[in-house]
Amino acid sequence: MDDATTVAGVLLARSTDDRPGLRSVDTDESWTWREFVQECAVRASWMRETLVRSRGAAGTAGTSRPLHLGVLFDNVPELLFLLGGAALSGSVVVALNTTRGAAELAADAARADCDLIIFDPAYTEVAGELATARERLSAESLPALLEHHRGADPVAEPDLAPGTLLMLIFTSGTSGNPRAVRVTHRKIVVPGRSLAGRLLTADDVVYCPMPLFHSGAIMAAYAPALVAGATLVLRRRFSASGLLPDVRRHGCTYLQYVGKALSYALATPGRPDDRDNPLKVAFGNEAAPLEQKAFADRFGCLVIDAYGSTETAIALSPDPLGPPGALGRLADGIKILNSETGAECPPAVLDGDGRLINGDAAIGELVGTRGLGLFDGYYNDAEADAERLRGGMFWSGDFGYADENGYVFFTGRSLDRLRVDGENFGAAQVERVLAELPGIARLAVYGVPDVAAGDQVMLSVVLSVNTGRFDPEAFTGYLERRRDLSPKWAPRYVRVARELPATASNKILKRRLALEGWHTTDPVWWRPGKDLTYRLMTSGDVARLRGEFETRGRLHLLADQSPGGGAPPDHLERNG
Repeated sequence: MDDATTVAGVLLARSTDDRPGLRSVDTDESWTWREFVQECAVRASWMRETLVRSRGAAGTAGTSRPLHLGVLFDNVPELLFLLGGAALSGSVVVALNTTRGAAELAADAARADCDLIIFDPAYTEVAGELATARERLSAESLPALLEHHRGADPVAEPDLAPGTLLMLIFTSGTSGNPRAVRVTHRKIVVPGRSLAGRLLTADDVVYCPMPLFHSGAIMAAYAPALVAGATLVLRRRFSASGLLPDVRRHGCTYLQYVGKALSYALATPGRPDDRDNPLKVAFGNEAAPLEQKAFADRFGCLVIDAYGSTETAIALSPDPLGPPGALGRLADGIKILNSETGAECPPAVLDGDGRLINGDAAIGELVGTRGLGLFDGYYNDAEADAERLRGGMFWSGDFGYADENGYVFFTGRSLDRLRVDGENFGAAQVERVLAELPGIARLAVYGVPDVAAGDQVMLSVVLSVNTGRFDPEAFTGYLERRRDLSPKWAPRYVRVARELPATASNKILKRRLALEGWHTTDPVWWRPGKDLTYRLMTSGDVARLRGEFETRGRLHLLADQSPGGGAPPDHLERNG
């Protein structure tokens, strides 16, 4: 076993550490690192026994494959105990997304070859609906199963290596089916060592309210805390109003965030003493530039917003001296290429207002041209590997442009790959749910920029011949009836078009639709708030929305939409 670059090795280095290791905000329980590793050792012993039993029951076939454990949990200590047990035993944790429906979870579990699904009691109902023959086990049953493993020594399998598979974390691709990214031991330890070395000591306290079924929380909260020996504070689910009280109560010095978390925190009422807290660093990705500054000013901390994906094949380091909104500067082995021709994109040309005027040429795909970084491929998905790995390079599916000094600005993901409020999914998944919409002849789902971070879902439809008008109430009713529709998949905008642009082979040109966004002469219905209430978008709405993008420093994301706001003519501000 390579002690330096395996999670098991790092865990064993903590096995005699009596400093605070893990704390739960929700239950007020806590463990030293020594106690934490002991809990992991108990689960490792149980996993070894479970592997022998399950393989014995199945005969000799497939005995070389490690145990795959699907876990359906919020941020609770048990999830990390199981992850540690897998690290020591050579097992694999399959991180199941708690926001997905039962049918989708069953499909994910099947793709990841789950032998057993362990679920938090909070998900008893959805676990019971899983259409799978795989064994399911409530976490409430674990203590009895673990009892005779108490006292197990914290030992690791001798053949563990940096490239040994430890987790499968799902991310979405253009096919619409979530892809299981192979997360090896090194894929967790390397970023953990990097962040711990730069930002943490053993005296720090890491606050982790982001979901552990996403790579961000694993690699930018759990990993650096483990490597540094800092205290890790878990919250079951993120709460904007609870953030500052949690930070103060538990002495948190480091916050890991994704997407709109900073925006949500800033939306809470400000107080004169907001800066009176121990927070030193907020580290994450996809926060709007002006919100990064506003969060830093209000709470008195450093905000570091980095570029990252579950694949971790490309890394850009934020430059505090660079232009606002830049992800960092292009480094050796990273280029922006035209995804169709493979040619390198020219630098951006900006007008006097800082708007991109050569977007068609300058915007391209971020590509890793020298090796794969920490990307070890997808699990049992040759098609996905082929899509990302072309010509010996990694094509990220993320798009952006670089200025004349090489600073990179993110403009969005490939159109069939969306990220809404921190959740990745494919447009095809949403299209399948909406395919049975009554009165619709044709539809397309794609991503458009969100005012704060990531994307929003936009739907374009062509009504059937016998359908006179788009009925927003009927549309809302349909969405509410579909149990297989994730709350984050509901379209923010609905464009009612006469035709959808298409190629000669009848493939809808989503890129054109996305570039136009809501700047169109077609009527656009939208829901400004959180509920599913749609109303017709007006020229005033368009102007206000553009103002929000400008206020948050994200106006460049609308660079390819109509200048000056592109509001629809007044006569189209009716149901067409």
